[in-house]
Amino acid sequence: MKMEESIDIAAPPENIWVLLTKRENVFAIDRLISRFDFVGEQHSGMGTTFYMVKKTDGRVIRSLCTFTEWEENKRLAFHQFMGDVKRMYVVYTIEATEKGSRLTLVHEVAMPYWIISKIIELIVVRPIMKKVGPEVVANIKRLAEERR
Repeated sequence: MKMEESIDIAAPPENIWVLLTKRENVFAIDRLISRFDFVGEQHSGMGTTFYMVKKTDGRVIRSLCTFTEWEENKRLAFHQFMGDVKRMYVVYTIEATEKGSRLTLVHEVAMPYWIISKIIELIVVRPIMKKVGPEVVANIKRLAEERR
């Protein structure tokens, strides 16, 4: 299941980038994240590994993730390589515009249970993603514009 959200932000890409890459901003961006810890000494750049816990509608999702793309002020991506879902891939793309920036969030999730996973995706995952995606980009917009 793949969802995409885009939003125009009246702030430069640098303001958005800081929000995406600093640990202290994670909880303000996604209200479902209850824990976020770096694993190891590396806290930035491609290859950085982190542990994340999300609480969604009574369910706790634990994920071990790594940044697979890190192009400063332009693109940040991570994927889950151990956790409760078969695959999770998240990409933030920032494009400079005349009035600031355009942020696009692509979130792809695959459940591990074959046919049952399609039912879970329709009943559980899709409603959560449809709600959280717009909230996340709206939070980033609000925070980035406050920093101007």
